Amino acid sequence: MKKWLTLITLFIAMCLQGVEVGAQQQQRFPKPEFESGYTQPVTTVPAARADFLAYLDILILIGALALISWLILKKRSRRGVTWVSVFSLLYFGFFRQGCVCSVGSLQNITLALFRPEYSIPLSALAFFVIPVVFTLFFGRTFCAGVCPFGALQDLILLRPLLLKKWLQKLLGLIPFLYLGLAILYAATATDFIICRYDPFIGIFRFDATFTMFIIGGIFLFVSLFVARPYCRFLCPYGVLLSWVSRVSKYHLTISPASCTQCRLCENACPVGAIQKPMTEKNMESRPTAVKRFMLLSFVLPAMVVLGGWTGANFHERLSAVNPKVQLAHELLAGKDNNSGEASDEVTAFRSSGKPVEELYSEAAGLVREFYWGGWILGGFIGLVFGLTLTGLSVFRYREEYSPHKGECVSCARCLAYCPVSVKDIKNR
Repeated sequence: MKKWLTLITLFIAMCLQGVEVGAQQQQRFPKPEFESGYTQPVTTVPAARADFLAYLDILILIGALALISWLILKKRSRRGVTWVSVFSLLYFGFFRQGCVCSVGSLQNITLALFRPEYSIPLSALAFFVIPVVFTLFFGRTFCAGVCPFGALQDLILLRPLLLKKWLQKLLGLIPFLYLGLAILYAATATDFIICRYDPFIGIFRFDATFTMFIIGGIFLFVSLFVARPYCRFLCPYGVLLSWVSRVSKYHLTISPASCTQCRLCENACPVGAIQKPMTEKNMESRPTAVKRFMLLSFVLPAMVVLGGWTGANFHERLSAVNPKVQLAHELLAGKDNNSGEASDEVTAFRSSGKPVEELYSEAAGLVREFYWGGWILGGFIGLVFGLTLTGLSVFRYREEYSPHKGECVSCARCLAYCPVSVKDIKNR
């Protein structure tokens, strides 16, 4: 375990050395002074940090991930996970005010891929890549207690209620839609919707709007009884980590040795990620399973096409969020600067002297991007829905109780239910 942690740390350090720092943290220009008595409003985002402090955040992230991975896989300590969660909540949450955020960093990655003129900050790149690398080896240990959003929800969980499987599958489709929309809007330089509608950032910064305060309060209230509702049913970054975790080399196991079939852990997981043993006598007949699988194999392409067609037909509504498209619509509507109906954006555009034809051309190009983006987004959602149905018809033979690698958030709550301990194994 120590060898792998050392290798991962060296690998990440080498990657970070080869990355060009895109955004300077110092303020290059002084604030303008206005003779009219205008005072600039206080910013609602964290102040820019010096480069060495950004590196410090990255080192703390690596250290927290290494520590919690060791506590989960080697020490098998739920108490240790709790203490790391408290630290992450205080540091990455309230002290760093949720910024830089691994969840929102995928928007920076997307924007950098589709807009070469955008220079991605080193911290955003690191906070996106490092948890993915750790997940590839050790499972979703980032979700366990390093992510301040997950830590907050996990720490306040009082009486977890297990949801029905069909309800979990249905609600589990929402993060895929959110992920697709976030990528589409970031790729078109429209908006960072994950940051704009994050229910916890306003709480960490104590400046939430009334609407976001209510939404965040609802999430926190639900978190008292439903384990990690944001992580499971909304977080788009969790979708990526779930995919990577499925192929993780080392992952949390309920028992440190062979399962004794005591069934004590059967309902121990608050997120319902424990898979029960599946013997051949409990599985449906092979002919029935084959027929169902073949049927879904024909239905799956149809779902992809139907989803893509539906997404393409919504492309104008999706593009209406883009500021340039909105401005073009206002100008086409004939809102004149002298009529008193023009918005501030229209007034600023007319004052800039930019040809309106150029704006229309840019807006038309964006609408075309949303058309193809709608096809891809809809096809992606259709594919996810089809694969979800297909997964329900696939039964894998299992002899032991084991966590689902994709759904398990490595919170270590199930470890206390297993009567087989590491000490017992060492004393044998």
